[in-house]
Amino acid sequence: MAGRGNALPQEWKVIAIPALKNRTSSYRVEQRFTQALVREMISRTKYRVVPEAKDADAVLEGEITSLQTTPVLFDPVTTRATMMLVSVSLRVRMVDRASGKVVYQNAKFVFRNEYEISTDIPSFFQEEGPSLDRMSRDLARTLVSAVLEKF
Repeated sequence: MAGRGNALPQEWKVIAIPALKNRTSSYRVEQRFTQALVREMISRTKYRVVPEAKDADAVLEGEITSLQTTPVLFDPVTTRATMMLVSVSLRVRMVDRASGKVVYQNAKFVFRNEYEISTDIPSFFQEEGPSLDRMSRDLARTLVSAVLEKF
């Protein structure tokens, strides 16, 4: 089945995913992304996921280096943005704790996706949380696939 491969060592049982580091000015975005990564890794693999490296066979660590939004579509009547392109850049690596070997590394992992936004100002602010959650899930799905398939 496409997208379901796992190129990681079979002997691993536990993977640590400590909180991502946030090098951006976006408040607490690392918490949403870390939670999404943990959920995605649990749902897609047989590994037990823990937050502490000392308790694991491998560690997936990373940092968010940039988070940018760019309007790409505008409402012709109100001239407000109705679709945004979100770009997130991360440094990510997975290390085998026993050997210290880097199993996966991408210093320039980039996730981009378009998201519709409401032109209604009150509902726009109500949508921010769910929009970030949706984006976090999409990013986590892409990143976990890259790690598992060593792509």
